Amino acid sequence: MIDWNVAVQAGSRLVRPGPQVSPAEARDVVAELRELSRIAHGHVRDFTGMASEIDPAPATVVDRPGWIQANVDGFRVVLEPLMEQMSARRGPGPLGSTGDAIVQAVGSRVTGMQVGAILAYMASRVLGQYELFLPPDPSGIAPTGRLTLVAPNIVHVEQELGVHSRDFRLWVCLHEETHRAQFTGVPWLRQYVQDQMTRFLLASDLDPGAMLERIRDAAEAVADAVRGGDSNLIDAIQSPEQREILDRLTAVMTLVEGHGDYVMDAVGPEVVPSVQQIRASFQGRRDGGSRLDKTIRRLLGIDLKMKQYAEGSRFVRRVVAQVGMSGFNRVWESPETLPTHDEIKEPSLWIARVVVPRALDEAPPEANEA
Repeated sequence: MIDWNVAVQAGSRLVRPGPQVSPAEARDVVAELRELSRIAHGHVRDFTGMASEIDPAPATVVDRPGWIQANVDGFRVVLEPLMEQMSARRGPGPLGSTGDAIVQAVGSRVTGMQVGAILAYMASRVLGQYELFLPPDPSGIAPTGRLTLVAPNIVHVEQELGVHSRDFRLWVCLHEETHRAQFTGVPWLRQYVQDQMTRFLLASDLDPGAMLERIRDAAEAVADAVRGGDSNLIDAIQSPEQREILDRLTAVMTLVEGHGDYVMDAVGPEVVPSVQQIRASFQGRRDGGSRLDKTIRRLLGIDLKMKQYAEGSRFVRRVVAQVGMSGFNRVWESPETLPTHDEIKEPSLWIARVVVPRALDEAPPEANEA
């Protein structure tokens, strides 16, 4: 269904080059990012109280084509087994095995080029990520995930904003190290996210009539986004069952992204002295861009991700203010303690459901009687 080699080739060919730096400058950036990822890990562990890895590997630092390759590797791990199941459910097509194979080969190349074009756009924007899904490790000792930083993008943004380089790089590392803490310190979280993704993909409606309707919806979404509307392709291509699953997946991703945004700012100016200037400048960059850039962001759901940062950070900030970090950390106890969409918008609902009942259970008998 997707020719991954074509995706990598197309993405690497289409991606814009990064800022021009000398080989010596590039080596210095890579070395500093690796060092700062270790420093950020300690700050995140102390600040959040999460039982993450004690001595993790330093961040993997990549360029833009390297980010594209890493993401394709992750997609293959997750999607290829699911695509086989979906093909089996769909059964043979009307053209017979040979005809179907030709159509599939052509279609997979087209889809690969489309995926590559999307990755090329994203590869010039992403500063870093925690990769949850990695190819099999030949040693048989596969890590939970991998922290990746995209050096050209970090350098480009710090130059564009005119901020202190070391402060900005550490600030970015704090956000990404928070994700490492989440997925290594919460044993069930990675599997939960993968299960929701699997259920979402397997819930695809393979009925030709329904697929045609999805294509029409996608075309309308493109037209609406070009006119300045709020439509995006993610909403347009979903079946009703997928929307329900995506609500749960969006809720947990809003939590983890907002938690990362909260921690990177809340660790404090003693760690990142210019954090307030960086946040103000960076937020202005998030909200800016040309009309074309804003249209693409809406179509790809990037604006939705920006909204997740804001809503999730607000949820964490309000919960910590009311019940402290230990009270907030109850969010990581099980899938049942994750906040719903409504609870993210109104944190007091989550506190009443999760924190208050536990506090009453833990109170001494005389306190309950009072």
